[in-house]
Amino acid sequence: MKPTIESQDYWTHDLSPFIFKFPDSWVEFIKIDGIRYYGLSYLLGFFVAALLLRIYYKKGKSPLNPEQQSNYITAIILGVLLGGRMGYMLLYSFDSLIQNPFNLFKVWEGGMASHGGFAGVAFAIIWTGRNLKIPVWKLADITVTLAPAGIFFGRIANFINGELYGKITEVSWAIIFPKAPLEYIPEFGILARLPRHPSQLYAAFLEGLLLFLFAQFRLWKNRGITKSEAHGVLTGEFLIFYAVVRIVGEFFREPDSDLIFSISKGQFYSVILGTIGVGIVCRMHFKNNRKNLSKEA
Repeated sequence: MKPTIESQDYWTHDLSPFIFKFPDSWVEFIKIDGIRYYGLSYLLGFFVAALLLRIYYKKGKSPLNPEQQSNYITAIILGVLLGGRMGYMLLYSFDSLIQNPFNLFKVWEGGMASHGGFAGVAFAIIWTGRNLKIPVWKLADITVTLAPAGIFFGRIANFINGELYGKITEVSWAIIFPKAPLEYIPEFGILARLPRHPSQLYAAFLEGLLLFLFAQFRLWKNRGITKSEAHGVLTGEFLIFYAVVRIVGEFFREPDSDLIFSISKGQFYSVILGTIGVGIVCRMHFKNNRKNLSKEA
């Protein structure tokens, strides 16, 4: 049942996306309207990743020395930004890309896809692992423990921007998002914006905080996860966990593009990601079982 005109009792989202907005005279010259929370979220995510890599090295969890850490963070940044942008255009805005390929470079208009970011980071992992002679799966296991922090800050920025809002609801913590479309209320014969789930905050908790705690627990509390025969298992578990929480979160989020097989694109691509995760875990367990059988023989 949709809320009625009583929706005026809910809080209307009025947060500014800007940390600092430049004067109009500056905007005309530098072509940038200000410093946004969205940009800050990326900086915070990369800062936490760099901090964690430093801690891992000191505690013997990572082979990357300080110089290698700096180079790897640069590779991750490029992977996230390029992969995220290309992923968005290919997965969510393909028609726009076909009409004008230069839309790929219009980053100021927004549009990043987490699934594309994962692909970009995967390339960074493979490239770095081969260049530094570090087992790719070992590097992948380290990297997946860094990702949730960036996802968390990114979802908080989505909320501040008032984008990626949720479906219409009557829960007491619902919010009216000005960017959401007007809905017709037949009882009153008017159009109004109705309260919606703050799905960005749900995603920040599920994809960010919860996944971060899980990855850190597996890294620090399970000693076997860092052994060579277990390399890749944490990566597979991460992909499965992310797919599950993303699929759950999408039930509360308003689809921002056409559905695929009656589910949102976010859920569809997460099913693929989760399947890859299951494949990785099964492959590692099969590989280890085959080694054990060879030793017994």
